[in-house]
Amino acid sequence: MAETLPNVKPTRMELLKLKRRVKLADRGHKLLKEKRDALVSEFMVVIKEYKEARKRAEESLQIAFHNLLMAEVLLGSWDIEQISDITLRDIDLDFAIKNIMGVSVPIMKVDNLVRKVNQRGYGFLSTNAQLDDAAKSFEESIMVIVNLAEMEESVRRIAEEVEKTKRRVNALEYIVIPRLKATIKYIEMRMEEIERESFMRLKKIKASLEARKK
Repeated sequence: MAETLPNVKPTRMELLKLKRRVKLADRGHKLLKEKRDALVSEFMVVIKEYKEARKRAEESLQIAFHNLLMAEVLLGSWDIEQISDITLRDIDLDFAIKNIMGVSVPIMKVDNLVRKVNQRGYGFLSTNAQLDDAAKSFEESIMVIVNLAEMEESVRRIAEEVEKTKRRVNALEYIVIPRLKATIKYIEMRMEEIERESFMRLKKIKASLEARKK
């Protein structure tokens, strides 16, 4: 049997209050279960999108590093490092928020990062087509990685909300509601005892009065 609530007086007023609390707890439990189920469903959608984004990122980076390796074979590591120093750039990343079942998840946007060959800052005579391919591949990869980061954060936040909602559902189902019902049962039993004791006391008083009359 579940524990009863502490310091509860066995009165009719307290009994009514507890019955109202049970109704509210049952309603809250039902709503939280619905929210949990909806969140789990949404989580499955997002996790699928995340896996697809991760696959795209891995494939994109694989191509980018392959192109870089080909460029490095032809130009040498030192030349690649020197060229990388003159092709630095700032990346503007815009953040926004969207709401999924009460969970705030990020939206990350970045402008098209792919530049034309003559916009990268290095000369054509000292480089080759493999370097151009590598630069383009990495520029494309950054955009894919930004999308992956957005999906990862969405997965993390929704997972946290699912876990939090599950704990609240379990707390209501296995602790709060059982305790309320156990306390209601205790009060009802205690009130019945008090009623019996009062009846027996009245019965004794009546018998005593009748005996005096005789």
